[in-house]
Amino acid sequence: MSNGGIIGPVQNPIVSVASTTSAISFTSSTTYTSGPQARFINILVVAGGGAGASDIGGGGGAGGLRSICSQPINAITAYPVVIGSGGAGNPGANFNTVTPGNNSSATGISSSGGGGGGSGVSANPGGSGGGQRGTSTITSGNSGSFSPPEGNAGGNAVGAVPGSAAGGGGGAGAVGGNATPGPGGSSGSGGNGSPVTSIFGAAPQPFYGPTSGVYGGGGGGGGFTSPGRTGGTGGTGGGGAGASTPSAGTSGTANTGGGGGGGNVCAPSGAGGSGVVIIQELTKTVAPGVWSLNDAYNYKKSGTWTTTPPTLVDYLVVAGGASGGGQSGGGGGAGGYITSFPGGTKLTLTGGTSFPITVGGGGASATGPSVRGNSGNPSIFSTITSAGGGGGGSRNSAPVSPGISGGSGGGGSYPLGTGGSGNTPPVSPSQGSAGGAGNNCHGAGAGGGGASAIGASIPGANGGNGGAGSSNSISGSAVSYAGGGGGGVDNVGPSAGSGGAGGGGAGGLGLPAGGGTVGTAGTVNTGGGGGGSGANAGSGAGGSGIVIIRAPGSANLTASPGTNTVTTLPAPAGGCKVATFTVSGDLTT
Repeated sequence: MSNGGIIGPVQNPIVSVASTTSAISFTSSTTYTSGPQARFINILVVAGGGAGASDIGGGGGAGGLRSICSQPINAITAYPVVIGSGGAGNPGANFNTVTPGNNSSATGISSSGGGGGGSGVSANPGGSGGGQRGTSTITSGNSGSFSPPEGNAGGNAVGAVPGSAAGGGGGAGAVGGNATPGPGGSSGSGGNGSPVTSIFGAAPQPFYGPTSGVYGGGGGGGGFTSPGRTGGTGGTGGGGAGASTPSAGTSGTANTGGGGGGGNVCAPSGAGGSGVVIIQELTKTVAPGVWSLNDAYNYKKSGTWTTTPPTLVDYLVVAGGASGGGQSGGGGGAGGYITSFPGGTKLTLTGGTSFPITVGGGGASATGPSVRGNSGNPSIFSTITSAGGGGGGSRNSAPVSPGISGGSGGGGSYPLGTGGSGNTPPVSPSQGSAGGAGNNCHGAGAGGGGASAIGASIPGANGGNGGAGSSNSISGSAVSYAGGGGGGVDNVGPSAGSGGAGGGGAGGLGLPAGGGTVGTAGTVNTGGGGGGSGANAGSGAGGSGIVIIRAPGSANLTASPGTNTVTTLPAPAGGCKVATFTVSGDLTT
């Protein structure tokens, strides 16, 4: 076939597939060979923790923790992986020895060993600094001078009787604790480690080990039994505790980079925990072959040929929640909840392109008998559409007592109103759950469905609780979305249903003088369903939806209008960019 002098098959310039592989944990030094489609990786590198010191010794500092989002790599390439060992614990008589941890490295990313705790001599700086005994000196962390920092400083014994207390080792997420002054005080606790669940997914995961995705806890300072000074606790993420009785400090947990705990008077210290490396490949397949000169000319002429590379993104798309029903109304269903984070199939966005984003509004409040709740509106990003929540049913016979189907279904009402179906229209994984069902005995509404649980059916005279939503860390911190609304009640005395976690509103109550209270609205930008009305007071409106897009730090994202934002995440998310849309607008890559 003629191809303008170029030999090869003609292909359109389209990136066709993008996905995330399962993460692999490396617990000993070895070689990592990248896959044939690997282009980027998410990577965690944790160094070995420092040992605690013996004889009322300072806690060991945690190994440095570095996490990088979308680190470029070469396909089918062997990379050495070095797992730093923890510092060896010190015998009780050897209080002049300070033992740091050892560095870890992989694919060009390195982290510094944790500093050893001090006793007869000063503690070491390190990835996180070791704790000091009997001094106000602070031992620094982040020995590698990285940005974001790989760790924190150790604690000291300022204000305590000299030589009778010690500070905790620094952790990846917090500085080591200082000793508490006074005879009834304690040595300092180890600084807490940092979770990496925002990168590799919520615990449990088979590659996390015993600390559920938290790494780099500092070791606690050793206690002094005679005056009743207890040892410091180890920091979360594998830090060993300081000894409270005449015994050795606890060692840091293996493959967490945790610092070792300080020993009690004349007692040995705990060893530092070894480091770890976790790698998750981000793969993409591009169209092979070459493009003809004629095609290249036409793409350029039409403005669709761009040198801006495609961007691989995660997404969370939550639709608007529905309002509850009027008069002992069922709770509104939550907006549909669809996400790729963590561990799902990412989307590939063409570079230099504007993508319209629709953030669905919540359903308006419903008032009066025989008035069902108003369904929420869909949210849309690229090829992803989440459905608005279904409105809650209202007291009276069918057709108004059943809840309406939607992303999550609305709760049914008295009498015998069925709950609306969730995941309507159907997608996989499911975007939501069904609403609860009414009964024929009492004037009450059932709960609306949530992203992760169905709404509660009417339990006797009380309103049903809204179904729970789902927690997601795509923004860099865990937030719950898409909780169902609680059912309202007519009569005085029974309890209204509570809203489901994730922005669901509570149902309204009946009042002694007649009438009732208004159902609580779903929380804005969570997709939460509104609470059903108490008597004829009016239901809670549904909460508006939200769209969040997460891209590598190298991506050039802008969001409009100005109420929408683009932020860069700090460690441990490794500089990923997050575009948050609270109103409809445009994302430009």
